[in-house]
Parts: sequence; structure tokens; C-alpha cells
Amino acid sequence: MKKLAASLLSLTLVLSLSACGGGKKSAETPTQVVVFAAASLTESLEQIAQDYKAVAPDVELVFTFDSSGTLKTQIQEGAECDLFLSAAPKQMDQLDLEGDSAQNPDGLDFVDHTTRLDLLENKVALAVPQGNPKGVESFDQLARLLASGDVLLAMGNSDVPVGQYTQKIFAYYGLDEAALSSCLTYGSNVKEVTTQVGEATVDCGVIYATDAASAGLTVADTATAEMCGQVIYPAAVLKTAPHPHEARAFLDYLTGEEAGKVFSTVGFTPLG
Repeated sequence: MKKLAASLLSLTLVLSLSACGGGKKSAETPTQVVVFAAASLTESLEQIAQDYKAVAPDVELVFTFDSSGTLKTQIQEGAECDLFLSAAPKQMDQLDLEGDSAQNPDGLDFVDHTTRLDLLENKVALAVPQGNPKGVESFDQLARLLASGDVLLAMGNSDVPVGQYTQKIFAYYGLDEAALSSCLTYGSNVKEVTTQVGEATVDCGVIYATDAASAGLTVADTATAEMCGQVIYPAAVLKTAPHPHEARAFLDYLTGEEAGKVFSTVGFTPLG
């Protein structure tokens, strides 16, 4: 009987210790912060995420990179997201009840406006493949080549910010996009456009200067604000965020000096 009692006591102690160990493991499970970010932020945010591990080891950053229009639609349809980084104010305004009401006729209320800020500025660039076979050197020249049908240009779709900036450049030069159909190919986000240029399946493409830098592409020209406006990247925590405090902490980090250095490396101008 004594041996049986001792065995039962030992078993009880083992189970108790296992329970304690299990509880400790659960407590150490990192909090997942879901970040929806414009595709042009991919390389920068992946590097920043590595650096952020030293600042917040208990947080795991989970990124979804795509066009801002696609991400906006996913948020609107109920996708779980803590922090949204858009490549243009338009997509953020479409989700922000206190933003530009002209962009939000349905009164969507997903953005915690108290957290919203302009994080970065980018530039719209005319990028060419290696060796620049077509000899494209400027937006002025591109406009002439498009008008004569002597160039193949890659651009973003109309629901993609980089595509919308390209449409503004067309308007600046008085070009009709529909009339240029034989000269245009499209991408569903800026990375797809960048790939077309990098693979030389087109003569040139309109992308962001940062994507050109990340892909090692030559920039033939940079668009002015007069041509397409400023390229501003807003960021905000969402009202539907499962982890708003951790998301706000990461957003604060993105406005700091260390993250700013990473953004600057590829050509972003930090604003936050």
C-alpha cells in the first residue's frame, strides 16, 4: 500500500508540473499583429520586422502585401487586420469616417482616426529594363512615343494607386488611356509591373522609385507633383483591430529613427 501511495503521489506531482509547464508555454505565445500593407512596402517592412523582434519579442508581425485597393476591399469585407498602410490617401479615406467624405460615400467606419498619420512619401518613377533597349529617357519622350504607338508601357490597374498616379500623368499630357490600349500592359499591384520591367517584357513601366531601387532597375525619370500629385502613404490602426495596443506600438516604432533609416535606404522620405 505504501508503494502504491508513493506512486500515486509521484504521478500527481508530474501532472502538476506538466500543467504548470503548459501554462507557462501558453503565456509565452507571441501576440500576432496583422498588418495589411501596400506591396511597395514589402522589402522595407520585412527588414523592419526583423529589427522589431529585439524591441517587442512577444509580438509576431504577420504581413499581407498587395495593392492598396485589394487590401481596402478585404478589410471592408471583414478580413482580420490590426494596422493598415496604404500607398495613397484614397484607399484610407474610403475606410475612414472622418477622412475625405467624397471618397467614402457609404460612410464606412473602420479607421481609428486618432491613430491616422502620413507615414511616408514616395516618388513615381519611369523605370526601364537593363540596357534600356528602347532608349526611353523621360516622361516627355514617353508621351510622344505613346501618342505615336511606338512603345510598350507597363502600368498598374485603375484600382491600384500606382495605376491611378499613371492615369494622372496621362491627363497631364492630354493622353487618352483607352486610345493607348495597344501600347499598355497592366499589373494588379506595383510588384507585377516591376517584374514586367525587370524581365524586359515591356519597354518601360511606371512604378515607385523605391520599387525600382529594390529591384535594381534604372530610373529614366521621376514625375513631379504637378504631374501626379504627392505620393503619400498614410497608416492607421483599425477600429476592428484584435490587438489595437500592440498595433499602435508598432505604428509608433514605424515613425521612429530606426525604422526611418530602413525606409530611407530604398528612397522613401519618412514623414511620421
